[in-house]
Amino acid sequence: MEDQACPRCKTTKYRNPSLKLMVNVCGHTLCESCVDLLFLKGSGACPECMVPLRRNNFRVQLFEDPQVEKEVDIRRRILRDYNKREEDFGTLEEYNDYLEEIEDIVYNLCNNIEIIETNKRIEAYKRDNRDVIQRNKTRVGRDESALEEMLELERVQEESRKKELDELETEHKKKKARDKQALIEELMYSGKDAAQIVTEFAEKAEKQREEEKQLPPPKSSNEFSTGIKFGQTADPTLIPVPKSEEGPLFVYEPMIAITDGPTPPPTDEIESLGYITHIRPETQQENAGGFTSTMACERALQEALQGLFYTPTAGVAAGI
Repeated sequence: MEDQACPRCKTTKYRNPSLKLMVNVCGHTLCESCVDLLFLKGSGACPECMVPLRRNNFRVQLFEDPQVEKEVDIRRRILRDYNKREEDFGTLEEYNDYLEEIEDIVYNLCNNIEIIETNKRIEAYKRDNRDVIQRNKTRVGRDESALEEMLELERVQEESRKKELDELETEHKKKKARDKQALIEELMYSGKDAAQIVTEFAEKAEKQREEEKQLPPPKSSNEFSTGIKFGQTADPTLIPVPKSEEGPLFVYEPMIAITDGPTPPPTDEIESLGYITHIRPETQQENAGGFTSTMACERALQEALQGLFYTPTAGVAAGI
């Protein structure tokens, strides 16, 4: 950041730590003093590209690279009109083509490629999709309004909880101070034994702590931290999610292995006939996942025998 400098007056962050660089739609930076000097009448030309600019369009540069600032501004401006969503398209391919078109427009404007043709393309899109753009702007505004309302409600609830905790803590401190003062007065003016007084106060304090533990738990909240109540119905202006038709219940059917080779031995004969002799036993992790050495051996036998072509009648006829 110390290497950043105003291209006009050459002032750097190193020499002036309070230097505030500003950027406009063209992407070239100027310090705040140069902006006030060059755009004293409210408008003027950029010293580098001579593009006409207005004073109120300058904003503080947030990124080190001014081209990033330019792209962010262009992308924000384009997305205000290119605000279609995936549900506005018939297929995913059409939606991807739409997103690619947006990226082409942003790239052209950022790199000063076919500026006039690109702006005409944007104007034509705005004319052809005026109703869709306005509808999506209304939808976005409604979503932002609902989000701001939830955030405000959460902020109010947080302040209320903080205030309640502060009041409880203050009351607890006052109570401890009163109990301490009462103990001191009892020791000063009472004729009882001091050890007995201290013991009585200790027992009283322990009893109060036990009573506090036995208090019923606080009433469970009926809403989330965002302010949305449990079971709250959806916004009536939103389209409900279509319900899928329920089909028949799943019925398990054992797999029928079709093979042209010899029939693999059944599961209960794999161990008794010694097929598993040279198969390593399963580990604890494999057994926890439901796998056994018998299952692995059975699958290996099935795969080996399914690739064979076995004709017993031809073998008998050949005298084998």
